Amino acid sequence: MVTISKRNLLGAPLAAAFGLAAPVAAFAQDSPSAGGADACAKTPAAPAYDLPMASGPFNPDMASLKTYRAPDWFRDAKFGIWAHWGPQAVPRAGDWYARNMYIPGHPHYDHHLKHYGHPSKVGYKDIIPLWTADKWDPEALMDKYVAAGAKYFVSMGVHHDNFDLWNSKHHRWNAVAMGPKRDVVGTWKAAATKRGLRFGVSEHLGASHNWFYPSHQYDQFWPQIGVPYDGAEPAYSDLYHPKHDEPYRGGADTWYTHDPKYHQIWFNRIRDLVDSYQPDLLYSDGGLPFGVVGRSLLAHLYNSRMGRQSTDAVYNCKDFGSGEFDRAMCVQDVERGVLKGINPLPWQTDTSNGDWFYSDNFTYKTAPDVIYMLSDIVSKNGNLLLNVVLYADGSLPPESQTLLDELAAWMKVNAEAIHGTRPWTVFGEGPTETATGAFQENAAYTARDIRFTTKGDTLYAITLGLPKQSVAITSLGRAAGHQKRPVKRVTLLGWQKPLTFRQTDQALVIDLPAELPTRHASAFKIS
Repeated sequence: MVTISKRNLLGAPLAAAFGLAAPVAAFAQDSPSAGGADACAKTPAAPAYDLPMASGPFNPDMASLKTYRAPDWFRDAKFGIWAHWGPQAVPRAGDWYARNMYIPGHPHYDHHLKHYGHPSKVGYKDIIPLWTADKWDPEALMDKYVAAGAKYFVSMGVHHDNFDLWNSKHHRWNAVAMGPKRDVVGTWKAAATKRGLRFGVSEHLGASHNWFYPSHQYDQFWPQIGVPYDGAEPAYSDLYHPKHDEPYRGGADTWYTHDPKYHQIWFNRIRDLVDSYQPDLLYSDGGLPFGVVGRSLLAHLYNSRMGRQSTDAVYNCKDFGSGEFDRAMCVQDVERGVLKGINPLPWQTDTSNGDWFYSDNFTYKTAPDVIYMLSDIVSKNGNLLLNVVLYADGSLPPESQTLLDELAAWMKVNAEAIHGTRPWTVFGEGPTETATGAFQENAAYTARDIRFTTKGDTLYAITLGLPKQSVAITSLGRAAGHQKRPVKRVTLLGWQKPLTFRQTDQALVIDLPAELPTRHASAFKIS
């Protein structure tokens, strides 16, 4: 995941099948090294990229990509589960381990030194074989995800650690050749599609080139002063990348490399991922990378998933972390945060119930945390993509198991207020103001905080807490002016009998039964 803010705060057989067009050449203005406005300056030649694409209505320019419209399946799904999982779960120390283990003074460096040895001798390459996933049961896990309300599932494709989780045609460091020696992406897809879930993949490869830079460094203190870490060994340059002078320094300007050789590598591998698994959704950890290279990949994704009139594919990207971003060309993703108010275009929050990779002693989200966040997001025309943390062996930590069980119980009763819904006139009401933007996901909601969704002529009102005795909804007061007709019927999902209510100028006041049918949040069906 892109964790810029968090870290800073803390210190061709397929050619015929796809009808491939001719390779796309980059234009000078797309070259990261192109000259400035000085007409006398010599403009470097554009990189000679090889960017074959599936034929179709989309091509690699912004005007074409901005004709994109998100498919209805995504707008209806509302809730997806993500397996943000891979070798970095092995040390049980959390996100970005493959990078931070090479940074003296960081807890991951100290952890690695204590448990594995000095990174000049035992590096990340030696962690990979320890990821055997020997207790991974994707069929049983997918049943739990479906019961918890997920309508789409996303598999990690490749993280910044440069390790492909599929049978990669272009990279020897992959999960079929080493580690679990299984096609993780393909196995996840088979389990998801068998249960009718849409399937997605995430790629974090774009930032890997600069992100992995510390692996080429060395201790600047005794007793290992000047001894290079294993990333400097030429034999492993395809994992750690060749040594370069373009490190990621914590800002958006260094998130993606300017090296055209790496742009081509990225295109080849992510196109292989797309062609091999035909995902319904592709997620990039940042903006769309690398100019015309990224746009060509995106046009290929959309064209390869064309229906009768529009593409069936979703592309998630972010408005930070460098790269290109336009809300019209993709579905905006907000990491660990939400957007303000009802957005006219569909969007997505991605978050995790724990750290992005398993970490001991991490504070987990509870079922109420997730249910309240989901209700808030859906009321604003968004989706929630939730990573449910796995141990390195593929089993569920107790906190993840409890979360899935409680989500399943809540969704069994209240799913109709979530799935297939659309926003109402206003997204909600209540005393709690939700912070907007990435890394702003904590909110102390109360039962007076209410979120609205609609389905046809039916309005749903979800309380972000457990109400007592009665609920007063001011947005449904006659004086609020949000409705043309008076309320005629109110029911509580999970409760068989209609509820008594009274509609005044100030509010719709609903009397509650003695016992609520579900924990955490109540959903009222109003007609």
